Amino acid sequence: MSCFLRCYLVGAAFNTRGLQHVGLAYAMEPGLVRLYPDPAVRNTVFERYLKLYNTHFFWTPLLVGLFLSLEEKIAQGLAPAEMLDNVKTTTAFTLSAIGDTFFSASVMGLWGISAACLAANGRYGLLLTTAAVLFVTAQAFKAVTFRTGYREGFQVLRRLKRWDLVNLGRRIKMANAVLLALFWMLAHPRTESGTALADAALIGILAAWAATRPSVAREVALLALAGGWIFVRSMWPA
Repeated sequence: MSCFLRCYLVGAAFNTRGLQHVGLAYAMEPGLVRLYPDPAVRNTVFERYLKLYNTHFFWTPLLVGLFLSLEEKIAQGLAPAEMLDNVKTTTAFTLSAIGDTFFSASVMGLWGISAACLAANGRYGLLLTTAAVLFVTAQAFKAVTFRTGYREGFQVLRRLKRWDLVNLGRRIKMANAVLLALFWMLAHPRTESGTALADAALIGILAAWAATRPSVAREVALLALAGGWIFVRSMWPA
């Protein structure tokens, strides 16, 4: 439990030399103290966690659980210590990229646009309720992935592969495009502008295109979205 709670502070000592390495060592400390009672041995083990480390903060509990599981095997002589360095390097940065794509670019965008739609529609009570539910869900996700990473070890990585989060994130971006069109309609009711529906459809189509172009930089997609809307919108009168 102490290791899990310390995961929330993984970015507290973020620095340009090792990124999140100090926070990772802090989160691992209670488990390492239990696994390695000898201070001299434990100091050597700590050096494994004071190297370059960075990942998406939603994955930190899972990785800490996975590292604890692997450290138990290392302490028992069932796995070589070098295995941890390989896993920490490859897995952390891979999950960092997946986390940026799925959580930051897709799920948080879904929440942000949904919140904007609810606020534009005056449903403030539902907005607060949704925010509370999503907050609790995020904490439950972290707790479950921490436990799963500790209990399953390497097997949890196969589970993540089956989830196919990258493609799921693209589908969420499509939903975000639809919600963006809905927000436009809510922010510009038809009583104020008779072309609100057409504008919303145009924005939805262009946003869907921008969201499904992974090979195009975000800035280029945004410029194409804005330029396309201005060009097509100018083709009919206001």
